[in-house]
Amino acid sequence: MNNKYDDNSIKSLKGAERVRKRPGVIFGSDGIDGCCHSVFEILSNSIDEAREGYGTVINVTKLLDGSIQIEDFGRGIPVGFNESEKRFNWELVFCEMYAGGKYNNNSGENYEYSLGLNGLGTCATQYSAEYMDVEIRRDGQIHRLHFEKGENIGGLTSEPTRFKATGTKITWRPDLDVFTDIDVPKEYFFDVLKKQAVVNPGLKFVFHNQNEDKTFTDTEFVYENGITDYVSELAGDKAMTLPVYFETEKRGKDRDDKPEYKVKLSVAFCFSNESNVTEYYHNSSFLEYGGSPDKALKSAFVSVIDQYIKQEDKYKKNESKILFTDIADCLCFVSNSFSTETSYENQTKKSITNKFIQDAMTDFLKENLTVYLIENKADAEKIVNQVLINKHSRENAEKTRIDVKKKLSGNNDVLSKVPKFVDCRSKDVDKREVYIVEGDSALTSCKLGRDSEFQAIIPVRGKILNCLKSDYDKIFKSEIIVDLMKVLGCGIEARTKHNKDFNTFELENLRWNKIIICTDADVDGYQIRTLILTMLYRLVPTLIEKGFVYIAESPLFEISYKDGKEEKTEFAYTENEKTEILDKIGDSKYSIQRSKGLGENQPEMMWQTTMNPETRRLIRVVPDDAALSQAKFELLLGDDLNGRKEHIAKNGRKYLEFIDVS
Repeated sequence: MNNKYDDNSIKSLKGAERVRKRPGVIFGSDGIDGCCHSVFEILSNSIDEAREGYGTVINVTKLLDGSIQIEDFGRGIPVGFNESEKRFNWELVFCEMYAGGKYNNNSGENYEYSLGLNGLGTCATQYSAEYMDVEIRRDGQIHRLHFEKGENIGGLTSEPTRFKATGTKITWRPDLDVFTDIDVPKEYFFDVLKKQAVVNPGLKFVFHNQNEDKTFTDTEFVYENGITDYVSELAGDKAMTLPVYFETEKRGKDRDDKPEYKVKLSVAFCFSNESNVTEYYHNSSFLEYGGSPDKALKSAFVSVIDQYIKQEDKYKKNESKILFTDIADCLCFVSNSFSTETSYENQTKKSITNKFIQDAMTDFLKENLTVYLIENKADAEKIVNQVLINKHSRENAEKTRIDVKKKLSGNNDVLSKVPKFVDCRSKDVDKREVYIVEGDSALTSCKLGRDSEFQAIIPVRGKILNCLKSDYDKIFKSEIIVDLMKVLGCGIEARTKHNKDFNTFELENLRWNKIIICTDADVDGYQIRTLILTMLYRLVPTLIEKGFVYIAESPLFEISYKDGKEEKTEFAYTENEKTEILDKIGDSKYSIQRSKGLGENQPEMMWQTTMNPETRRLIRVVPDDAALSQAKFELLLGDDLNGRKEHIAKNGRKYLEFIDVS
């Protein structure tokens, strides 16, 4: 083994190796995210051309073999000899890092507001490709280039064309030697093309997705009015206010010793009770983390709306001021800014750090929002009233979270404080079961009929609260619900309307391997069972998803008969089972007794029918489809009264017990 480290140990990566060996440095990742970003680098150059006024359509194609094609109708990349660089332009663009036509954008030349910035994207994507084919139409000719694994093959070929349309078409396949995954999902294209349509008004993106039969499915993305149309779409028909659009241009500098640059700012927003979205774009790049515009939005909106509330004397005495989250809960806001100088956090362009952009946007938003609230008094009242409602909801949710955490906190000692809870002896969570039973009489029967080594019991007193129609504050004033949550031990998974998470849920703290709902086999029992399931669905849905929740079936009939000299008893859980048992015993004398409530069962019967793991019948509650389960819960137990009436009118007859009176 050679551990020598001397002057000859230092090496420099050259050419394509700079990308192929370290793709994460350029693209942020060597996985699918990095591969997606390489696609965006090519797309961004086509967008820059269109924004300069050259081309109104960009075609993006995903081929079955993982290849990608992007075609624009711009001016076409220059390919001729560059006198100042003493090299051909096609070499500079496709084979040279930090070479491009966007370095003089602050001097009023090409690409004043450029999405591409560092002259890295086209070359880096070519270096990271298994192959790349380029077709450029300009100056009455078609120019073609072919690359393999970062190396040009055959140089530039050109031929005349009679077609006047200009543009660039690049087809390439990301290399599996560079990226761990190259199957760019179609959802990525839908997302990025929609976002680019939003911030480039009138520019049409057409996505062609190749199907297994080699045909193509085409999807178009275009927003004629850009972010204003997008905000309307986000808010839907539940908006409290109509979309507002502001724009301006400013010049400034980030520091006194830095050059002055130009900024173009535009924002669209409205307020809505149903939607809340904040998105930021800069030079058409979606800023996932925001940076400067995010700081500007928060500062400006809190300042102006807080000042309005104070002026209108809407705060209560000694009430704390609003936070941005109170505004964001009902705000649909999209900003679309451009600048001739941009400081991105890194090459992936997910955040910008320009101080001047932040300051300029803060002042711009403060000024326009102040005027808007003054000139639109009715809208202003709706906005600030909703913001205050959100504030009080947040504060109540936080208070509830603290109260719930306090109520549910503690170790096993907390169980001794739960009224009428009967624990088991085993401490092995993999064996422990808890039966949630209906009433004190059922508690007694189950207690006498159980195996106390591993089976615990907690009774519910009457019909519990419908948790789907109650807010958390009301839910956690219910002693039985709090007691049930204490017994489970895993906390709660709770979210308010506006996604304020006060989650205390930790699955590893669950005290039981099985949570068994055990109620009478009658209408009241079914209703109590449904309400318990609703509570679990609302407060601890993971327990249902992971299969910890069960329903204990109770027999409908007890059939006693004589088999020879031996007295026998069998239990039927359905009408069909009753018929089968009667057919089996034939002409023997028998008696049938409709099953009583659980509280009237003898301990031996309770053990045999409901609690003995060898003979009991448990139904495991597992939602096959989460969305369908949610829809059913909302329909049957939520606030959709008309939907419930319609459902009952259509399906109620299936559940009626018909009595033969003939």
